[in-house]
Amino acid sequence: MAYKWTFENVGGATRVRIFTGEDIRHLGELDQKMWTVLSCPASGLEIANESLALMDIDGDGQLRLIEVVKTADWLCANLKDPQVLFNQSDKLAVEDIANEAIKAVAEKLAVNGEVSLAEVNTAIDAVTITPAAVPAAPFEADVIAAYNAKKDEVAAYYHLAKMAKLGLAVIPEDAVKPAISEKDFNEMGAKIAAFEAGVAAAADADAAALAAGKAEFADLRKLLLLARDFCKLLRNFVTLEDFYTRETMAIFQAGTLVIDQRACRLCIRGMFLVYCDCSSKKLGQTMKIVAAVTMGEIKNLKVGKNAIFYDRQGNDWDATITKVIDNPISIRQAFWSPYRKFGNWVTDLINKSAAEKNDKAFADLTETAQKSTAAVTEGAPVEKKQAFDIAKFAGIFAAIGMAVGFIGEFIASLASGINGTPWWKLLIWLAAIMLVISGPAMIMAWIKLRRRNLAPILNANGWAVNADTLISVPFGATLTEQVQFPFMKLTDPFAKKGMAGWKKALIWIAIILVVLAGAACALYFTGTWPFNGCCAEAATAA
Repeated sequence: MAYKWTFENVGGATRVRIFTGEDIRHLGELDQKMWTVLSCPASGLEIANESLALMDIDGDGQLRLIEVVKTADWLCANLKDPQVLFNQSDKLAVEDIANEAIKAVAEKLAVNGEVSLAEVNTAIDAVTITPAAVPAAPFEADVIAAYNAKKDEVAAYYHLAKMAKLGLAVIPEDAVKPAISEKDFNEMGAKIAAFEAGVAAAADADAAALAAGKAEFADLRKLLLLARDFCKLLRNFVTLEDFYTRETMAIFQAGTLVIDQRACRLCIRGMFLVYCDCSSKKLGQTMKIVAAVTMGEIKNLKVGKNAIFYDRQGNDWDATITKVIDNPISIRQAFWSPYRKFGNWVTDLINKSAAEKNDKAFADLTETAQKSTAAVTEGAPVEKKQAFDIAKFAGIFAAIGMAVGFIGEFIASLASGINGTPWWKLLIWLAAIMLVISGPAMIMAWIKLRRRNLAPILNANGWAVNADTLISVPFGATLTEQVQFPFMKLTDPFAKKGMAGWKKALIWIAIILVVLAGAACALYFTGTWPFNGCCAEAATAA
């Protein structure tokens, strides 16, 4: 009879739920197509590398599904009830151990019926051996060191001497003959070689004896390490529960980037990404991270901005943005993105134009100064500026007049059209124009936000993700925390003291009245004043 699994919706997808010891016992029966992850790196995760190495049975640096199943089988064979694995503790009750050999070792170290990883490590460190006998040294230590330093040089000389006797080589005139004879040199070398071989053999024997003494605790230590870390791996392998439930960070999340009054906890492709170089003077290390921004505005997130990165161990790193990938954060941000991009384009255009004019003005000024200086130096008359000729500019003035006329006519026509249109239609037209401008960006943002997926970034980092791991809009908002200030009314003591508020109000009212009067005059003189007919009727009636 097939084992009955429990399923749940995690991250917008149906996934199997692993929450009982029996689920772990039958893990090998779970259809591989139902696993969220098929493999992941066996290092660089927020699980002890030692535990990952124990699960990486073939030692190839990649932890695969079949190895996870074999680890589960080993744990179930050595534990009475694998339910204890969900405690994720490095302590076990001796009575929970099913393997009698491991249990016997645990009983020696147990305190109040429990054995812990710390106690096992202490026992391993306390293992002692009787060192193997080492042969006596044939010479003083400095003599042996001198021999080892010169032996190649002396051996080469005697080899060359033998070749010279055979007429196959010539000993250079500047060659220095060793003070020791070849026979004594060879005898000395044999004695030292035998001594060093004896020392090496004794060291190997000591290492073997020490390993044998520690081997007694190896299986118990493995059991405690996996009891602590195996379920954490399952929660990030079968279902990615740690990522979606946010009870703790997932094993692929390196830490938190604090920047622009927000805290970013996730790195993923398909979101608004900021790439940062991080350095820690305390640790003397550097690293690169990429953080996803899933909430707030983006106007202050630019290359060169500094931030603080906190790793999972609580160490702080100096971070600097090196690259920004612009993707939608929210529908609201997408609505304003065309106006933001247009504003940036206008600003860049103005800055570019101002820079070009400044450069041209400086170049003209420099050229004029150089000509004047050359003329004075050479005694030539300085070129005089030609007098202003109004006839040359008559056409320009006429063109300017026509342009002003066209602009006035356009403004009058616009005012006439606005006057003849009901206010509610104007609002509809305004909304339609804004929708035409922002609509495409909002639609694209909606599509991209629905397709945000964790799988690509994990695949790029050595994982083999078997199912969609989507980031919904509400869930994405929880991955970035923005600063929340309490609501209060504060007064800036250093604010610039301006005119009184009532004076500002009067000025604004006056400006509005002038604008309205100007608009009324334009409508009146263009014949589009709506009350002209009323005034004429009133005059006729009178």
